[in-house]
Amino acid sequence: MTVTSKMNSVSRQSLLSRLGPGGLLYTANKILAVASGKDEERWRGKEEGALFKRWRRNAPESSPVAPAPTSPAQPSDLLKFLAINALELSAPASDALLKTRSSEWFQLSGHPGSLAPAGPGTVWKRRSPGDHPSHNPERDAYVALASCPHMRSAIPRYYRELEYGGEHFIELQDLLHGFRDPHVMDVKMGTRTFLEDEVSNARARTDLYEKMVRLDPNAPTEAEHTVRAVTKLRYMQFREQCSSSAEQGFRIEAVKLPGQPPLTDLQKVKEPGHLTATVAKFFARNERARRSIAARLREIRELFENSEFFRTHEIVGSSIFIIYDDERVGAWLIDFAKTRRLPEGLSVTHREPWEQGSHEEGFLYGLDRLIETIETAKLPEVSR
Repeated sequence: MTVTSKMNSVSRQSLLSRLGPGGLLYTANKILAVASGKDEERWRGKEEGALFKRWRRNAPESSPVAPAPTSPAQPSDLLKFLAINALELSAPASDALLKTRSSEWFQLSGHPGSLAPAGPGTVWKRRSPGDHPSHNPERDAYVALASCPHMRSAIPRYYRELEYGGEHFIELQDLLHGFRDPHVMDVKMGTRTFLEDEVSNARARTDLYEKMVRLDPNAPTEAEHTVRAVTKLRYMQFREQCSSSAEQGFRIEAVKLPGQPPLTDLQKVKEPGHLTATVAKFFARNERARRSIAARLREIRELFENSEFFRTHEIVGSSIFIIYDDERVGAWLIDFAKTRRLPEGLSVTHREPWEQGSHEEGFLYGLDRLIETIETAKLPEVSR
């Protein structure tokens, strides 16, 4: 039974009682509308439709891609993978989704508990705990990018900001909605994934020294061993150097392959050869998907380079979310909680090395390297 048919069996009164009072009637009505199939196209825009058509049209007939399933998609595998960990949340969701909350919902990467299901087609993302109540950088970034006719096709759709159960969320398009047991990769972008003001305090800290030693006993210098303390900047740069972020400008956070549990321990994959091997495993023998995603990333790079928003902002800690199945492919920019407007009069290339105060974060440097890695990965040969 699909999520849609299960949702049809949920009464309006049951949903409203679960949602509770306080202005959530809008969400209940929207979920019911989608569940009944009346407004399914709201979750798939014209830009995405064109992308999926391009994926089929440009692929040679001989590409080794299995035909799309003819039976309706079953939700179980997709539900298991949806980027969710709602154990600590009480967000609106259908009974079908809530039944799996305790055992099947988990988050691919990032902070556990930061996402919650809002229905078939959207997710709620909890705002960063450090944000000032009147300042929500991630919301502001999504609103600004959604107003750009070019960039809106490169990000998940933003719907609204809301408060529920005393916590603040933004509602976003669920990028996995409509895919059938897909391959998924979450790639953290940039040579610097921390904000400059996070490392402005030059005080050496014992707790960070202890964390560093647990990760690598040989990492501290002789002087740091003597005082048994390191600064926040030293520790954060050490963490970047443990992954491919510092050298390559990107790191693979997690990968999900069909029928397998997600691989979430990839942050220390840093050597170019190991990165290429991971990418080759992700694409398996699917040359068509590799070419289509490389083309999509080149498209995102061009949009980024021509965007006024990105000319005036540093993009720290953002990711590229890559998905494909037997008939669709997609890649989007996500995670803008650390996006900040540049100081007046300052510009960045998004490719230059970072120095304190330069605000360079290496996003485009990393995207260049990611595209090159995908294009040069040697995929397994197709058995004949």
